[in-house]
Amino acid sequence: TGKCYHTFRGHSAEIVCLSFNPQSTLLATGSMDTTAKLWDLEKGEEVATLNGHSAEIIALSFNTTGDRIITGSFDHTVAVWDVGTGREQNILIKMLTNNNVTGKYELRSRACPCFCVQLWNALTGAHVATLAGHSKEVLDVCFDFAGQRIATASADGSARVYNAETKQCIAKLEGHEDEISKVS
Repeated sequence: TGKCYHTFRGHSAEIVCLSFNPQSTLLATGSMDTTAKLWDLEKGEEVATLNGHSAEIIALSFNTTGDRIITGSFDHTVAVWDVGTGREQNILIKMLTNNNVTGKYELRSRACPCFCVQLWNALTGAHVATLAGHSKEVLDVCFDFAGQRIATASADGSARVYNAETKQCIAKLEGHEDEISKVS
């Protein structure tokens, strides 16, 4: 019907990313104001504000069960949050700044800083794998709903699909004349 059910207000700057939880009961928004917010879709109310990043949040996604959300920021960190409490569970990546380690986990190998995807264990912060193959920056990444495949989008005009268990590329999707900025 095109009816607007709710207008969510609360961020102090532009919203640049959003995601529904798997149950379609919550909406997460990430903003240039350095916060993410969780919204109850039925009531139209803010449930939680996720504070912890020092720069814009540019990507976010719920896990397949909807009890965790991951946020990516221009502060070079990826954080995992508990949806029920709104508390940060782990910082998975914290890049080096001025040759000083500024976070819990140092990225030791910089062989492919932008052209590959680094996989991390969300509970331990341990590096699991590197998915390589793109010739330019990776602009987006997502898991399928079953958690069996990982898709990547790149500035090189290709998308790739990896087996989440073996970490092997199982499909190269080529043919775009310009970058692919999103996969879902």
